[in-house]
Amino acid sequence: MEHIAFIMDGNGRWAKARGLPRTEGHRAGAETVRRVLSYCRDAGIRYLTLYAFSVENWKRPKEEVETLMHLLVAYLTSEEKTFHENQVRIRYMGRKSDLPTEVREALDRVETATAAYERQLILCLSYGGRTELAHAAQAIARQVARGELDPEAITEETIARNLYLPDVPDPDLIVRTSGEMRLSNFLLWQASYAELYVTPVLWPDFGEADFQAALDAFASRERRYGALGK
Repeated sequence: MEHIAFIMDGNGRWAKARGLPRTEGHRAGAETVRRVLSYCRDAGIRYLTLYAFSVENWKRPKEEVETLMHLLVAYLTSEEKTFHENQVRIRYMGRKSDLPTEVREALDRVETATAAYERQLILCLSYGGRTELAHAAQAIARQVARGELDPEAITEETIARNLYLPDVPDPDLIVRTSGEMRLSNFLLWQASYAELYVTPVLWPDFGEADFQAALDAFASRERRYGALGK
């Protein structure tokens, strides 16, 4: 497996079950990110994509959103040394202009500092799959308007080249925690042939055994891409 992606769900329910504010669930979830990054390193997985904050998440209470943004800055700052020690490149997907200045500056700093590394941690922030496809359509429309592209020549490859990170391979496996059975506007183009794995485990509780169970489930499947099986 080259690329695994996570829909990190269940922070709020984890906190509620313990009588804690939702923000404490997000703090616990940040610790899971650290663990999963190390699991991917040990498993030899080159790309890890995390659905950290969707375009729809801006509708959440102001206090919760502000806590999430502060946690992100704290995570990038505290883990920067670890990124270098493990040679992990930090990348970003989403509408960066939506983010607070301190978040954009932290992302820019760490992205630039880790740009030479091959292993990648991709953070989806203010991200939505439909928004990404609309962005790609706009970019293609501009190419057509400039006379650089014949509309009849537009193919699936044309769209793929105009996504946020066109050099990143599609995920092999998408894992969703907390048991919800939906993609929630995550990587809609890239997920076309990804294997899906849903676990009832809440994100803050997701551990090494859960990670291995997801890898085992993936290994047991036959990926046919629309063709007949063996």
